[in-house]
Amino acid sequence: MRVDYLANIPSPSQGVWYLGPVPIRAYALCIIAGIVVALWLTSRRYAARGGDPNVVWDVAIIAIPAGIVGGRLYHVLTDWPKYFGEGANPWDALKITNGGLGIWGAVALGGLAVWAYLRHKKVALGPFADAVAPGVILAQAIGRLGNWFNQELYGRPTEVPWALDIYRRVDENGRYAPVTGTSTGEVLTSVHPTFLYEMLWNLLVFALLLWIDRRFRLRDGQLFTLYVAGYTLGRFWVELLRDDPATMVMGLRINTIVSTVVFAGAVAVFFALRRRAGQPVERE
Repeated sequence: MRVDYLANIPSPSQGVWYLGPVPIRAYALCIIAGIVVALWLTSRRYAARGGDPNVVWDVAIIAIPAGIVGGRLYHVLTDWPKYFGEGANPWDALKITNGGLGIWGAVALGGLAVWAYLRHKKVALGPFADAVAPGVILAQAIGRLGNWFNQELYGRPTEVPWALDIYRRVDENGRYAPVTGTSTGEVLTSVHPTFLYEMLWNLLVFALLLWIDRRFRLRDGQLFTLYVAGYTLGRFWVELLRDDPATMVMGLRINTIVSTVVFAGAVAVFFALRRRAGQPVERE
């Protein structure tokens, strides 16, 4: 029997509003807010390192669309049955505002675009990567709120006091529409709010990156590798709590495996960079 708690976290009644015929999607607004905050913070941090803050805005023109495309590609490829399986509509793969961006693909393709641009402009990648790292993890934290509005990426059913209530949403014709519909008030289930767990973890990593950067003199992209290691460590345990459909490999969720591999790679790169740059020195 399901137990109701007054402390349960309610889901928003809807995630899409209409301004006339124009849909205003909370998911998209959260992503945009995260990008804006990341750009503002990165420009300040890069300028403090002696870099030209205009480079940040030039890079954004390339990195943002590349990141969105990369994030969507990763999501579609790792959840391909949703779009190309039996009964699926392949055109749904293009409906990015309905949710579904994989951070792995976003960072990979966005990072590749940044590397190519900076190489072309003969600008050092390491200092730029270290300047951008805290802003990226902060943007990810803000973006996770979009999953709350979309009622997606939640965990297994639970009776903890901070459980997230998932509502039944329907469209104007009464058909079930979990993303674009409006809540009927009926609670379908109460689950672990994994979007919140990951958001809080990202904020913790953000604070640690700022503290480490102020305490130690890191070079050559070391702070960026710490961001990658910190994020993947948290993503690993969050994935263990999730219960939504996912591509499985050897009995494990694909993102669990990716988290493990990327974490190991980030740690290896950090120590390789430390050998080249020397031991971190405390700032006076």
